[in-house]
Amino acid sequence: MTTTPDRLDEPDSGTPDRATPRRGPERAVIALRALNGVVAAAVTIGVGQLVAALFDRAASPLYAVGSAVIDLTPKGVREFAISTFGTGDKVALLVGIGIIVAVLAVIAGVIERRSRSWGSAMFAAFGILGVAAAVTRPGGGADWFVPTVVGVVAGIVFLQWMARRLDPAPDPIPDAPGGSTDEPVHTQTVPTTDRRAFLIGAGTAGAGAVIAGVGGVALDHRLNDVGRDRADFVVPDATNSVDTAADGGDGLPSFITSNSDFYRIDTALSPPQITSGAWSLRVHGMVDREFEIDMAQLRRMPAIEKMVTLTCVSNEVGGTLIGNATWTGYRVRDLLARAGPSPDADMVLSRSSDGFTAGTPIEAFTDDRDSILAVAMNGAPLPVEHGYPARLVVPGLYGYVSATKWVTSLEVTRFDRAKAYWSTRGWSEKGPIKTSSRIDVPRDLADVRAGRVMVGGVAWAQPRGINAVQVRVDDGAWRTATLRAPDLVDTWRLWSWEWDAAPGDHVLTVRAIDGEGRQQSAVESRPDPDGATGLHSISVTVR
Repeated sequence: MTTTPDRLDEPDSGTPDRATPRRGPERAVIALRALNGVVAAAVTIGVGQLVAALFDRAASPLYAVGSAVIDLTPKGVREFAISTFGTGDKVALLVGIGIIVAVLAVIAGVIERRSRSWGSAMFAAFGILGVAAAVTRPGGGADWFVPTVVGVVAGIVFLQWMARRLDPAPDPIPDAPGGSTDEPVHTQTVPTTDRRAFLIGAGTAGAGAVIAGVGGVALDHRLNDVGRDRADFVVPDATNSVDTAADGGDGLPSFITSNSDFYRIDTALSPPQITSGAWSLRVHGMVDREFEIDMAQLRRMPAIEKMVTLTCVSNEVGGTLIGNATWTGYRVRDLLARAGPSPDADMVLSRSSDGFTAGTPIEAFTDDRDSILAVAMNGAPLPVEHGYPARLVVPGLYGYVSATKWVTSLEVTRFDRAKAYWSTRGWSEKGPIKTSSRIDVPRDLADVRAGRVMVGGVAWAQPRGINAVQVRVDDGAWRTATLRAPDLVDTWRLWSWEWDAAPGDHVLTVRAIDGEGRQQSAVESRPDPDGATGLHSISVTVR
């Protein structure tokens, strides 16, 4: 018995017949070239992630490009992503980038040849974009180009090395025995690629890329993670106390949103890692006395505790991008008073360590609403994804103009002199929260039994508070719901109503009336540019 070597294009016998197309082997070679490109891209990302651990995770090729994509994403696309994926928008972005990278890697692998390094040129172009994205990141170091350069070089070396195995040097083969010496000798390539060896090499490199990437993440957590610093952080004692007891139950949301369930919407692809010892806040701009304060100095100030509901401007009618928590921190008005703001100033531009900025009306920091520089959330140090070690919490304004996480700068200025991150992207400058309400029980499209049915949810109008909530069944009269304790102007309000449900399909609608007597708008509008309006309705089948 004879065996045939596992070669892609081994001829059956004799001289290859150039007139007979060999579609199977050609397709197999194309598939292997595509695989080569994908593995080379994996090597680029894995090595880049590993090297980035020595600098900053945000310097890795994937995160640098992803962060640039976030900054360049049009408003409509961003709103679609948030409405579709909610707090999973970052994961969706990374998956989308991964798909695009994979497609480009396939193309690069297919077009890469021994004599024509077009695929390598594509990798180099990606490297240039990655370097530009890394070195232009706010807070990025001048050496942030290193992870991308090292990763791309590793990817190109692998791509070219494997491409040579798929495209061996041509062997001269005469057209016919004894040909005339006066005629040129034609040559052709006899492919002799060992498929098994190629796949073993690609698999080994792919596994190495995964190990490098995972190792980079692990090394980054060991070198740069602030988990240990956060675990040692002591929450300051507040000079006041807040009663967190609330009347809930009956399937209503918890009055206090747990840290793990609190929504997260921001522009940071990877949360900044800042230790409390390395953190400081600069207060400057249109002030008499510019100063900088670190955490040790901040802790000498009196701390307060305050319960505040935060709301994202991207929250759709009936949406869940809202949460209520107890925050511990320091009054911003005390910090501004120390600086002495100019009477002409009307805005404070807060800046995050990752470059995000928010423009807040200065009166929101200086009036009696007690906006705070928070260092704790629900009795624990701020979670890293929610701004550790310090963030702003401002009642009554959507988060995009007030709730800056990882805050490192407060610049006293004017709206006609400075622009914030989202105001340059078509959103409103001031963002006051609109009166809204939501039905949480029963769920939309629920089946319920005829008779007494509990209907309930939340309503909010920070900092005006809620005076009343009304519910309507189909096109019937509005019925007044019961408001539950506590009654705080800066938090949402739980409400409930008992419905004597009759069999059939019904639509339930809710509306709220704020503390100033103004009724929630029934006009439907999208979140942009200053928050959604409209009444939340659900459909219920009663049997």
